[in-house]
Amino acid sequence: VQLQASGGGLVQAGGSLTLSCAASGRTFSSRGMGWFRQTPGKEREFVAALSWSGGDTYYGDSVKGRFTISRDNAKRTVTLQMNSLKVEDTAVYYCAADSRTFYSGFQYSYKILSEYEYWGQGTLVTVSS
Repeated sequence: VQLQASGGGLVQAGGSLTLSCAASGRTFSSRGMGWFRQTPGKEREFVAALSWSGGDTYYGDSVKGRFTISRDNAKRTVTLQMNSLKVEDTAVYYCAADSRTFYSGFQYSYKILSEYEYWGQGTLVTVSS
């Protein structure tokens, strides 16, 4: 699975941005997907994830209620809709695909970096005050 993240940019606080992750590979639709973010000097932080079926979604506490993750398996894309953006949301955002397919245990491991084998290159989101 190869992943290509896009959609980052500069936005004012309170604004919105939509990130997309385009995937190649026939197993995309069978893998849980996640978004993480990272700022210089800090560890990569969990943002959001959803199960391979798209039926279960998970969010980090700092983005809950503001961000929405979704997937379109026919188009092999995962989208992160970000609303009410804050300066502290500034980071490089990475999409990632679960190392396992049809994994029922994803509900317990979606926050763990090592659960993901495939990573996109990252897209920079900058939120100005």
